[in-house]
Amino acid sequence: MSAFPRPGAVLAGNMGGVIMMLLGVLLFAVNDALGKWLVGGYAVGQLLLVRSIAGLCFLAPFIRRTSPEAFLRPQRPGLQMLRVVFSTLETSLFFWALTELPLAEVMTYYMAGPIYVTAMSPFLLGERVGWRRWTAVAVGFGGVVLALHPSPESLSFGALCALAGSFSYACFMVATRKLASTPGTVLMTAQLLAALLFGGALVAAQGWTSPGTLDLALMLCLGLGSLTGNLCVNQSLRIAPASVVVPYQYTLILWGMLFGYLFFDEVIGLLTLLGAVIIIGAGLFIFMREQKLRRQGG
Repeated sequence: MSAFPRPGAVLAGNMGGVIMMLLGVLLFAVNDALGKWLVGGYAVGQLLLVRSIAGLCFLAPFIRRTSPEAFLRPQRPGLQMLRVVFSTLETSLFFWALTELPLAEVMTYYMAGPIYVTAMSPFLLGERVGWRRWTAVAVGFGGVVLALHPSPESLSFGALCALAGSFSYACFMVATRKLASTPGTVLMTAQLLAALLFGGALVAAQGWTSPGTLDLALMLCLGLGSLTGNLCVNQSLRIAPASVVVPYQYTLILWGMLFGYLFFDEVIGLLTLLGAVIIIGAGLFIFMREQKLRRQGG
């Protein structure tokens, strides 16, 4: 029997991986649209609090199966702490940005996260970045500036939150990469506990608005949707090569444009759209270049 997988099996695995990635991205987009809907009537702290409780309840069976030692003596505790700080910041800033900016515009800024990671990787990860990727980083930053189209009017609270949030997201990804050997359940539990504490502190300062049954259910869905989306993406990467499935993550912006138009009557401007195209192109080039270098190195 051949040691190599049959072409049909590879094709089926790739197709399954693409479907799981598309499903995961769709869940993220639905989750983000729910967040924008809810942040119009409830404080960010309240959303963080309920979202974290739902996520921890969902994770409870996995937490029970994880060794207590992994939680009590985590690897590199200082970096673990930094990671949860960046995670809490990027989520909170995302919600705050949604209070003022169109859904697709906020997503566009966050899609620049991998470009920031590449720019920081020589300094924080010790990775070599060649001139091609540095050029793509510069082009990607140009796309961010174009999407922002800076002026006294455009530099709003929402835009600043989106920019700071996307940078926090990049720092979060760098920290996650450095903690690759830590069990995923430990990382996710720490994220949710940090968001729970921060959300609780905000609620204590800002107060609590009693939600109706439907809104409470939607808040709980924020936690479930995020975790389910992550499970779909992780499964996608398990059954298909990253080079096949990762480019489909950029469909998030298309969903953001569609949901923004359907539910919030939002239409993003031409400059923002052009900036999004440039960011996507730069991000895809960086990813494909890294895949090529990884194959050559292997």
